[in-house]
Amino acid sequence: MNINKSIGCTVTECKYHAKNQPYCSLNDIQVVKHHNEAKSIEATDCGSFEYENK
Repeated sequence: MNINKSIGCTVTECKYHAKNQPYCSLNDIQVVKHHNEAKSIEATDCGSFEYENK
């Protein structure tokens, strides 16, 4: 599995998590917002997340 050390990630439930290190394995991610205007960190998410059914 590739490790992208430019994208830190601790969401181990994601199928793109680098499993043995706290990074993402994707080359890039999509950051999305929940509202028309993002005013806090809680208003954003990783739009590239996909649940890994173990």
